[in-house]
Amino acid sequence: MANKLSLITKGFIKENPTFVLVLGMCPTLATTTSAINGLEMGLATLFVLVLSNIAISLISPIVPDKVHIPVYIVVIATFVTVLQLVMQAYTPSVYKTLGLFIPLIVVNCIILGRAEAFACKNNWIDSALDGLGIGLGFTASLTVIGIVREILGSGSVFGWKFIAGDGILAFVMAPGAFMVLGYLLVLFNKIKK
Repeated sequence: MANKLSLITKGFIKENPTFVLVLGMCPTLATTTSAINGLEMGLATLFVLVLSNIAISLISPIVPDKVHIPVYIVVIATFVTVLQLVMQAYTPSVYKTLGLFIPLIVVNCIILGRAEAFACKNNWIDSALDGLGIGLGFTASLTVIGIVREILGSGSVFGWKFIAGDGILAFVMAPGAFMVLGYLLVLFNKIKK
């Protein structure tokens, strides 16, 4: 049981995709202009990560080594397409906000990396737990970055305005994303040690 729990918890600290492995920087920097955007992108990635890990774990014994990467990409693309269609149908505002970054989940190195490093070598339950842990770690990271950027950039959090005024515009733009990520990387690694 402790081993199963460690599969989930390693995504938060030991193998955090954003702050330790420094993977998935495109959605990390681009979608975290607010806490809700970071949370939504993290949850979308979590969905694809868990389901693709399960599917890849189940099909990996029958996939020849020469074609395993293309097969994994097709599996991941299938789940991204399902996610995209569901978001368009049921949460169009979220889909409109995240837009281009939803299809880019297909090439997110976190997902393909977990498929190659873990899912193809383990059973489907462990692969699902690994996907859950890494996905939750990624979601937490994006949400934290979004919270910091939203507080500094607009004086609000999850859309709730608590500081009068406009905030520092740079923090909701690209330079702010790099600054916040850099400082949070340092802080996370100091705390981790």
